[in-house]
Amino acid sequence: MLNTTSDTAWTEAAGQIVRAGQRMDQRGWVPATAGNLSVRLADGRIAITRSGGHKGFLTEQDVIQITPEGVPLDPTKRASAETLLHTQLYAHDPSIGAVLHGHSVAATILSMDEPTDAITLAGYEVLKVFEGQPTHDTSLDLPLFHNDQDIARLSTVVAPKLSDMRLGYLIRGHGVYVWGKDMFTALARLEGLEFLLACHLARLQKAR
Repeated sequence: MLNTTSDTAWTEAAGQIVRAGQRMDQRGWVPATAGNLSVRLADGRIAITRSGGHKGFLTEQDVIQITPEGVPLDPTKRASAETLLHTQLYAHDPSIGAVLHGHSVAATILSMDEPTDAITLAGYEVLKVFEGQPTHDTSLDLPLFHNDQDIARLSTVVAPKLSDMRLGYLIRGHGVYVWGKDMFTALARLEGLEFLLACHLARLQKAR
């Protein structure tokens, strides 16, 4: 078994994941054992939540180390079933340092009701939290993908659109994936996106 007690980089990454999990749980974005969180270390290792853990009660022991290919460094520990969606993002963009996946009420409802392949969000000040948006006077699309328990197959559907994703993406009936250069950025973008989705849902419900 790996000895991580003196591994400062891993300890810091695990601590960031624990704190982010608590924040996401407080906002109702990771019910039961839903969601997963990861951080990429400078040496290429990835710290990621283990399979089945409640994100509001994480400890460092609930965070495991995997290779860039998604293989646990400790073979006795099991990574999240959706690990491939994290490693896919890290492989796609070397600047990505953290990935977050949550299951909010707004994201779930909107993903199941939206008939097109994207949700368009426009005119909101909070859009400026996403890189490259200097003004609220813009619109961004959040791509939608059908849920699939075959994660490898789902990743092949997501892959061709990764370069055009400014907001992240949303899996129907499931939840959002958001990322950033570090955990602070990824969490800010997740909070921004969840706010935007809650606003979008409220406006649709008001119009009905």
